Amino acid sequence: MKSIFESLRKTRNSVFGQIVNLFGAGEIDDSTWEDIESLLIQGDVGVETTLALVERLRHRVEAEGIYRTQNLHRVLREEIRSLMPDPGPLNLDWPLAVVLIVGVNGSGKTTSIGKLAAHYKAQGKKVVLAAADTFRAAAMDQLEVWGTRVGVPVIKGPEGGDPSAVAFDAMKHAQAHSADVLIVDTAGRLHTQHNLMSELEKVQRVISRRVAWAPHETFLVLDAATGQNGLIQAQQFFAAVKVTGIILAKLDGSSRGGMVLSIGHQLHLPVRFVGTGEHIEDLAPFDPEAFCDGLLGDRSDT
Repeated sequence: MKSIFESLRKTRNSVFGQIVNLFGAGEIDDSTWEDIESLLIQGDVGVETTLALVERLRHRVEAEGIYRTQNLHRVLREEIRSLMPDPGPLNLDWPLAVVLIVGVNGSGKTTSIGKLAAHYKAQGKKVVLAAADTFRAAAMDQLEVWGTRVGVPVIKGPEGGDPSAVAFDAMKHAQAHSADVLIVDTAGRLHTQHNLMSELEKVQRVISRRVAWAPHETFLVLDAATGQNGLIQAQQFFAAVKVTGIILAKLDGSSRGGMVLSIGHQLHLPVRFVGTGEHIEDLAPFDPEAFCDGLLGDRSDT
C-alpha cells in the first residue's frame, strides 16, 4: 500500500516544496508573506483559508519574536496541523454499522467503496454492499464487480428503482446474515440538483428507521483533483445530509492536496481515508501528522 507521504509527492513537489524553499537564511519581510500567500493559493488551499493561515503565522511570528525565515518551517507546520480536525475514532461499534457513501459522478466513489469493503474485510468483519445507485445500470454493475473482487455480497435492485428500497433490502440481508458493516452506495448526485438531494435525504430517513442511529457514518467522496470545487461540493452535501467525514480519492494523481486544509478550516470536517493509488489496498486511514509530512517534508527535516 502506498503511504500518504508518497501520495502527496505531486503536491509537495509542485507547491509546498516551493514554500519550504523560502525558508532559507534570510529575514522575514513583506515579500515573504506575499510569496507564502501566493503559493498557498496555487496549492488550492483557497483564498479564505490562506488569508486566515497567513494571519495566524504573522501573529505567531510577532508574538514569539521570530525574525529568520528558517524558523518559519516549524510554525507553518504547527498551524497547518491545527487546521485539520482530529479524526478520532469512527462510530462503528454497533451490531450492524451502516456507512452511507455520497459524492458526485466521477469522484471515485464506487472504487472507494470497494477499497473500503476490502479494508474492513481485512479486519475480519463481515461486509455487505448496497447498490442504491439505481439511476445507472453501469454503477450497479461496477459495484458488483468490486463485490466479487473483494468477496462480499452486493444487494441490488432494478435499474431506475427506488434507492431507498434497495437500502432497506440490504439492511434486512445484513441483519439476517449477521453482518458487521453495511456500506450503502448512492447515485452520483450533482450537488446542484435539488430533487436528487431530496432522494438522498429519503435514503437516510429509511436507513434510520430500520437501524438505530443509522447511518452511523456518512462519507463524502471527493476527487483530490477538483481542488476548491471539492469544497463547494462538500458545502452542498453537508447542507443535505449529516456528512461525518471525507474520503479523498485519487490523491496520488493530484497536486491539489491543499484542499484538505480548506475543508478542515471552513467545514470542520475530518478526512477519514485517502486514496493513495490504484490497487485495492491503496486506501489509507487519514493521519494528520503524516499529511503534514507529505506537504512539507519529514519532521526530521525541520
